[in-house]
Amino acid sequence: MAGTAPRGFVWVLIEYRGGWPINGFDGLDLDPETKARVFSAAQAQRARILLVRRPGRRTAGGSGRWAVLRFGSAGGYRQQWGTWNRDEDLAAIATALDSPGELGHPPVILVCTHGQHDVCCAVRGRPVGRALGERWPELVWECAHVGGDRFAANVVVAPDGVYYGNLDEESAVRVIEDHLADRINVDHLRGYTDLFSPHQAAIVGALKHFGPAGRNDYVVAGTTRDGDTWRIRLTGRPSHLANVEVEVHARRTPPHQLTCRGRQMSSAIDYELVSVREL
Repeated sequence: MAGTAPRGFVWVLIEYRGGWPINGFDGLDLDPETKARVFSAAQAQRARILLVRRPGRRTAGGSGRWAVLRFGSAGGYRQQWGTWNRDEDLAAIATALDSPGELGHPPVILVCTHGQHDVCCAVRGRPVGRALGERWPELVWECAHVGGDRFAANVVVAPDGVYYGNLDEESAVRVIEDHLADRINVDHLRGYTDLFSPHQAAIVGALKHFGPAGRNDYVVAGTTRDGDTWRIRLTGRPSHLANVEVEVHARRTPPHQLTCRGRQMSSAIDYELVSVREL
């Protein structure tokens, strides 16, 4: 899974309690002008729009919520929240995307349960969403497709920008407990969304070698590439990890069925850890 977190810095969440189309927000029957405005503003910020709902039985009626979550380096994570009753209320998202947002909000825990996109996400994601929702009811949302269906159940912590995969009810609670304590463990970690794939894999390699660390304890300080091999220098916050070099090798897998719904054989890129050494 190392190196498979889609790159991104901004997320738009829209609470939608009805059925989710296979293409999420794009497929909703909303006021065309408002929908176009939200989409255009999100595209300008390269933001990902995700439909969300609380885990468990769906309730109709009442105001929905929306949020703009923004990643900032060194823990400067910002959020802005609002509510909507009419389609036109969602235009406030475009305004929020142009503002910095507020510090101090707790992270949002997103569990992909988008069965219309891939049935694996619903079958594996919903039990994880229920387990996490019982533990942290104010933080947890089911969400539409986040990428990497083959790693279901997938959990994204935003705006921290951390992807986890291959979770079940027990492992999900353990992983999120560690995350909220700023102790990122290599188990189930797909990567950090502010980094490119080889750099994500290098962080996973460092965590595997040296043990858990905080979300911002490692910084990419340099990269050299020779064909399909990367040598990546990391600086670590612990003094004894001030300079670490991680070597990873990329290889393309043989074609196989990547997702439950996928009808065609496809290949993917795996990043293999070659070595980790202190400089």
